[in-house]
Amino acid sequence: MDSDAIVCPSCSRAHSPEERFCEACGMPLVHQTLVEQDAGERRRRARKIKPQYTEGELVQVAYAENQPEAEFIANLLLEEGIPCLLRNSIGGYSPVIGPREVLVPASGAQAAREALAFQRG
Repeated sequence: MDSDAIVCPSCSRAHSPEERFCEACGMPLVHQTLVEQDAGERRRRARKIKPQYTEGELVQVAYAENQPEAEFIANLLLEEGIPCLLRNSIGGYSPVIGPREVLVPASGAQAAREALAFQRG
């Protein structure tokens, strides 16, 4: 496929450059190179996750004041192999401002709390 091709990020169908939305599923279309970059990043991150930390219901293990702080916590957890989900704790859409809850699967909750514990020397 041409690297400048316009594709659906959901179903990967190719479209002509004039189209803006997938006629099959309605998703906004993007350039193929962006889809490939995103897929590569997701694979890289997924390889770090330890399977033993992926079981059970989501449990809140931390609270962040804003999106950058939440992403920092998420990256710390990922380095320990713990997957997490960031959830806006206030209603509505707020891309950067506002508090976030950091949720992990129950099997990874204790490890996440230990990874995030601040030890004073």
